[in-house]
Amino acid sequence: MSEPRAGEPGAIRARLPHLRLPLLACGVLALVAVPTAAVLRGGTGAAGVAAGIALVVVSYLVSGVSVAWADAVNPRMIMSVGLVTYATKIVVLGVAMAAVAATGWPGLPDMGVAIIAAVVVWTGAHLTWAMRSPLPTFERRGE
Repeated sequence: MSEPRAGEPGAIRARLPHLRLPLLACGVLALVAVPTAAVLRGGTGAAGVAAGIALVVVSYLVSGVSVAWADAVNPRMIMSVGLVTYATKIVVLGVAMAAVAATGWPGLPDMGVAIIAAVVVWTGAHLTWAMRSPLPTFERRGE
């Protein structure tokens, strides 16, 4: 059975298998890092670590789903949707992080470390998925 083409039912879901391994990897990171932070840094540290990992996961999910949606609707929209999504995320994340930093919340350093760790874990898992996946093939339409 072939992958659904743009506009067909199931087209978005068919474009999301690359999210499974990074989600699993970040889940494992959270299962290890949050309790560790709770022991080493207390409840505030654990909350910071959980918030950092969640922020990265949500950010990458928004990107992945928006690009999959664009590809499922019309592949010519991928670049514009991806760029608008990225720019919007950067502005929203910047404003949100500035607001959190302005509060003086003591969990902010833990959140920062968790963001870095989650980005490394997500990127590594995504790279692993990409390296193990077969290369896509394309059929030429009538010329």
